[in-house]
Amino acid sequence: MSDPIADMLTRIRNAGKAKFNSVDIPGSKLKAELAKVLKSEGYIRNYKFIRDGKQGVVRVYLKYAEGQGHAIFRLVRVSRPSRRTYMKCEDIKPVSNGTGIAVISTSRGIMTDRQARRENVGGEILCEVW
Repeated sequence: MSDPIADMLTRIRNAGKAKFNSVDIPGSKLKAELAKVLKSEGYIRNYKFIRDGKQGVVRVYLKYAEGQGHAIFRLVRVSRPSRRTYMKCEDIKPVSNGTGIAVISTSRGIMTDRQARRENVGGEILCEVW
């Protein structure tokens, strides 16, 4: 697998369309931090890192709105292995007029675009969610 983050986002997207309660994703620290940001912003119900003696599993519990389907309307990978996308803090624009978030990998960890602008740090734009 050449892009594990894109695989994670695709698994979440597909599980949401299929109305699954949870989805299991091969684990890593980066994926757990990405799930932590999605939970703190209210896009997923919860997540759990399950140790299995190998690399572990990140189990993501999906969130659904009343009668409207999946809480995540759109989930897009921005920076790819073939084309990395880096931005300074002053160049980071709000996603979907501020209703969505961009997840950014900075020198201070994984954070949203709002946190990166507040802390005045830039980094690699991993994905956009709205």
